[in-house]
Amino acid sequence: MKYTDIQDKSVEDLTVMLKEKKIELFTLKAKQKTMQLTNTSELRVAKKDIARIQTAITANASK
Repeated sequence: MKYTDIQDKSVEDLTVMLKEKKIELFTLKAKQKTMQLTNTSELRVAKKDIARIQTAITANASK
């Protein structure tokens, strides 16, 4: 996901996406704890996506 893809979305859409990504991050962390996660780079990608969404929410809120 790139920032340019999400910067034009509404705050409501972004909050839904944020909730989904946080749930995904939670499940990835749980899989890592139980040694079921094979690709650990997914954690980094999920964290960066969450940061991008939060940045877009902040930018849209200040408009």
